[in-house]
Amino acid sequence: MKFAQARDRVKRNVVGLSEIPEGKEGRPSKSLTLDQAVAVVQAAEGTRMYAYVVLSLLIGARTEELRALVWEEVDLVGAPDKDIPPWIAVWRSVRAGGDTKTRRSRRSLALPKRCVEALEAHRAQQQRDKAEAGKKWKDHDLVFASLVGTPLDAHNVRRAFRKIIKDAGLRAYYWTPREMRHSFVSLLSDSGVPLEEIARLVGHSGTAVTEAVYRKQIRPVLLGGAGVMDAIFTR
Repeated sequence: MKFAQARDRVKRNVVGLSEIPEGKEGRPSKSLTLDQAVAVVQAAEGTRMYAYVVLSLLIGARTEELRALVWEEVDLVGAPDKDIPPWIAVWRSVRAGGDTKTRRSRRSLALPKRCVEALEAHRAQQQRDKAEAGKKWKDHDLVFASLVGTPLDAHNVRRAFRKIIKDAGLRAYYWTPREMRHSFVSLLSDSGVPLEEIARLVGHSGTAVTEAVYRKQIRPVLLGGAGVMDAIFTR
């Protein structure tokens, strides 16, 4: 409107006359406790969302990043001779243009053992789904897809997640998939991982957002990311 006014296309910028609404305060984020997180993982076992839940809780990927994840960017073996563990490349999302939320969000993450096992089982199940679907299968190379290979939408994920939350004995509509990422940050922080390391793991450009929005507990002791999650989820 300012450009149009400068070019004499309009006489007045009506946008400047508008009152900007203050909007509503967003819902405060929440984090699962360790016992709740373990209950959620256990409730997810045997479901098609198990690997999705495990990756959300144990590596802190965003839900839009997991829905865009392709098998080409998953390495479940690594390179033991070069001391490289299994990893995934979080380089895209379902956002417009396929890019991640920020440039810093592009990251490669080591996979805890439980994630590797969950993804191996998930890939085997997906191969069975593909064989059963036959010609109906649409191959997008997606790690998390429908029964015919098509992308999952946010509604698919929320619906499946609510059932898992309910089976875990928690309030189904009180928790959302994105709060597994918040729980990842809080669990690492409670286990002593430095804030700077957590910010790198979740793809934040600095520690301010990690501390103000995500982290719920603080304990300054040096430990590692994937290794800590392996230790946390040994139950």
